[in-house]
Amino acid sequence: MSDDLKPSTVAGTAGAVATVGTAASTASAVIGGSAATIMSATAGTTGAALASAAGASGLAGGAAISSGMAAIGSVVGGGMAAGAIITAAAPVAAIAAIGYGLFKLFED
Repeated sequence: MSDDLKPSTVAGTAGAVATVGTAASTASAVIGGSAATIMSATAGTTGAALASAAGASGLAGGAAISSGMAAIGSVVGGGMAAGAIITAAAPVAAIAAIGYGLFKLFED
């Protein structure tokens, strides 16, 4: 590794690539799809669990997940598909940020 290239830079870049890759992969699976297609593509993922937590009060299961994805997607002017992309990429971005922070913390 070059003296100019810090491990935190490598970790940050790898995290950004992983986040973009996850978002792109999810986008290709859900953009233009029906609610059933979106639910099928995201079933059992961490993103679905995040969306469920953001779902409307009093709902459970698929209704909570779909309402949560729609609510999260509405923050960026989108709908359920946008929410699916955001909730899929969020855990990857969080882990990448933690990794970057740890490398920065222990760098000289």
